[in-house]
Amino acid sequence: MAYIGRDVDKISNVEVLDNITFDGSSSYTLQKGGSNFTPSSANTLLLSIDGVVQAGNFTVSGSTIDFGTAVAGTSTCDFILHYGVGLITTPADGTVSLDKLSATGTKDATTFLRGDNTFAGAGITVADQFKLTSAFSGDASPIASNLSRIDRTGQGTLGTGMTESSGIFTFPSTGIYHVGFTATTQLSGDNRFTFISIQATTDNSTYATVAETISHITQNQSSVTYSVGSCDSLIDVTNTSNVKVRFHIGQQNSSTTTRGEPTNATYMTFIRLGDT
Repeated sequence: MAYIGRDVDKISNVEVLDNITFDGSSSYTLQKGGSNFTPSSANTLLLSIDGVVQAGNFTVSGSTIDFGTAVAGTSTCDFILHYGVGLITTPADGTVSLDKLSATGTKDATTFLRGDNTFAGAGITVADQFKLTSAFSGDASPIASNLSRIDRTGQGTLGTGMTESSGIFTFPSTGIYHVGFTATTQLSGDNRFTFISIQATTDNSTYATVAETISHITQNQSSVTYSVGSCDSLIDVTNTSNVKVRFHIGQQNSSTTTRGEPTNATYMTFIRLGDT
C-alpha cells in the first residue's frame, strides 16, 4: 500500500532515497540522486517491497543494504525513506561528547564553543598592573627593581597575573595581550628627551623595541617640572617560555628622575584580549 502520512517534503530530516532495482541478489547499494548514500543505521530506514513495508529484516554496512536472502528480480521497490537521527532520537543530557563534536581546544568554565567548532576563551581572562615603587635617576634598560603589583585601596586584578623577575615579565598563558607603559618624570632643569619604550622578545633572549614615545621637560620656573608619556602595543604570546616583555627608560639629562610612588605614577598594564 502507499505511504500514509505527511508528505515527506514537509519533514525536513526525512530523505527519499532512490528505489532499488532488484536482480536476484541479497545485497544492494543505497543511493540518493545517483550517489551512494550511507544511512545512520538500519533502524533509520523504512522501505517497501511489493507493497509490504520492511523492518528489522535487513542490515546495513556503509552504503550497502543486505536482506539476508535473495530478492527476486520480479519484485518492486516502492520507496526507501531515511529518517534523520533528530526525528526519532533526542540525545540525553550530557551524552554529546567532545569527540562527537570533533571540537578542538580546552573545554572548561572559561571557554565557549565557536562556530568553527573550536573552544575559545570567553572574554577577558587576565588583567594585571605593576608599578614602580621607588624613583630612580638616569637610564634603565630595563627597569629591573622596585616593581610591585598594584595594591592600593580599590585596585584589583583579574585571573592569573604576570610574573616579574629582574624586570622581565612572563605571561601566564598564550594569547593576544594589550601591554601599556606609562612613565612620569621630573627635573629641576631641562631634559630634551625621555624615551619611554616597551621591548619584547620571541626567543627569551634578543629584545626589540615594539612601542615607544618621547617626552621632554622644559623648565619654565625655578622649580621641579614634570612630564608624562605613555605607549602601548599588542603582543602575540605564542609561547610563554619565549615571548616576554621588559620596559626601558632613556634620558638625555641623566639627572632626570623617573617617579616611583605607592600610586600609579610609573606603571605597566597587561590585558589578555583573546586567543593567539
